[in-house]
Amino acid sequence: MRAAINGDDIADLNVGDQAVPIILQADNQNTSDPADLTNLYVASRNGNLVPLSSIAYLSEEGVAAELERHAQRRAIEIEMSLPEDVSLQNAVESLRNLAQETLPDGIGLVFLGEAQTFEETSQQVMLTYVLAFVIVLLVLAAQFESLNSAVVVMLTVPFGIAAAIFALYLTGTSVNVYSQIGLVMLIGLLAKNSILLVEFADQMRDQGETVYDAIIKAAEVRLRPIMMTLMSTILGGLPLILSTGAGAEARNAIGWVVFGGLGLAAVFTLYLTPVLYLALARFTKPRANEERRLEKEMAEAEKAI
Repeated sequence: MRAAINGDDIADLNVGDQAVPIILQADNQNTSDPADLTNLYVASRNGNLVPLSSIAYLSEEGVAAELERHAQRRAIEIEMSLPEDVSLQNAVESLRNLAQETLPDGIGLVFLGEAQTFEETSQQVMLTYVLAFVIVLLVLAAQFESLNSAVVVMLTVPFGIAAAIFALYLTGTSVNVYSQIGLVMLIGLLAKNSILLVEFADQMRDQGETVYDAIIKAAEVRLRPIMMTLMSTILGGLPLILSTGAGAEARNAIGWVVFGGLGLAAVFTLYLTPVLYLALARFTKPRANEERRLEKEMAEAEKAI
């Protein structure tokens, strides 16, 4: 059977330093059609020759020309091109929902290429958000010498990020890798305006002001510097929004995050920060009290020496 169908490798003939394979192959004139294979004869148990059609049959089926594997599992790769009006994020989410609804048990969906890179990048950016939030919180806690003041500053950040995403929605800009990088940058920009309020309010409390009087005076005095830095940062994002040419899509995404996020988040900075400070600062003592306590303890220790 092997000799009649594909040839049988009998032996290798060594000629000098070369090995020449000896292949036994039948004349293929009588097997020009796959159906002719049933006319071949094979030996039975008693040594008689019987036609192959008496013990087997042939059927034609469509099979893949190449069997791909991914993670040691059989896989079928599908390639597609995205229309200009469909973002990669929407395509990935639609395919995942379609796979969950239609694929049977034991068969899953694995993204490759740009879709795989997009998912990995999304996970890494989410981790970057968390690390950036924690690092800024720890730095502010060390700067203010108070975890309470740092928490007041960082509580306004989620509202600013929500404002930036809303700005992207209004302008029709997708949440892509570049806009996500802009959101990470926005965390530091949002904290800057609240720092001006909280730091001045802490100084007023150190001078003996109450929590209410301290934050009211801080809001009045710090309004001008906050608006100046806010307007300078917002206007600095306009060149990114108005840019054209190669790579303009990336710059536009970052620009809209900065422009829209800071513009809408100004409401949270000017109104929400004083409310949060008034609600949380009453549970902590002014830093001047801690300094006086330390000075008193140092003086008592010197007397004891």
